[in-house]
Amino acid sequence: MSQHSEESALYLAAMPHTREQVLARPCPVPAAPGVYGWWFRELPTTLDTSRCVKKDGLTLLYTGISPKKPPAGGGAPSRQTLRTRIKTHYTGNAAGSTLRLTLGSLLADELGIALRRVGSGNRLTFHTGEKQLSEWMHANALASWIESVEPWEVEQRLITALDVPLNLDSNGHNEFYPILKTVRSEARRRAGELPVLPNPGVGGR
Repeated sequence: MSQHSEESALYLAAMPHTREQVLARPCPVPAAPGVYGWWFRELPTTLDTSRCVKKDGLTLLYTGISPKKPPAGGGAPSRQTLRTRIKTHYTGNAAGSTLRLTLGSLLADELGIALRRVGSGNRLTFHTGEKQLSEWMHANALASWIESVEPWEVEQRLITALDVPLNLDSNGHNEFYPILKTVRSEARRRAGELPVLPNPGVGGR
């Protein structure tokens, strides 16, 4: 079996965990580098998932890594780990989570939320709507992971091999790419036309 096949097998065999399980103590997510996947009970929008990986009633729609690839030139690497990153996706806001930005933009009408400029006006979140987004993720989004010393190398191979429609980076070949890009751009455009709101905090537990 090739390295590519081994990585894919491990990644897809990893057991998805619910939000409740991830936020429990002790946390099951390792404080280590790696690649993670997001699996969904319900889809956040109409999608062709015929080529997506499915198991146990869940559909894999997104993959990510922690930490990011170190900057060229030898800059300081990120201190993010699988644990910190997955928790941020579950409890943070759209300013710090690309996944939350994507999900909130797709679910805006269903949840009655909108992307807004907050605080100084330089940050974009769903404001008090982050709570509704966290509740939707609690009901529908599960995370799995595998540890990897250089997760950015694994991620590129997985995005090439798998259909993960909620990814944008390095995923221009995906048929959902132009739709998602437009939805997120429109959410940002509308936010720019609305008044700046005070920062209410994050999605919370």
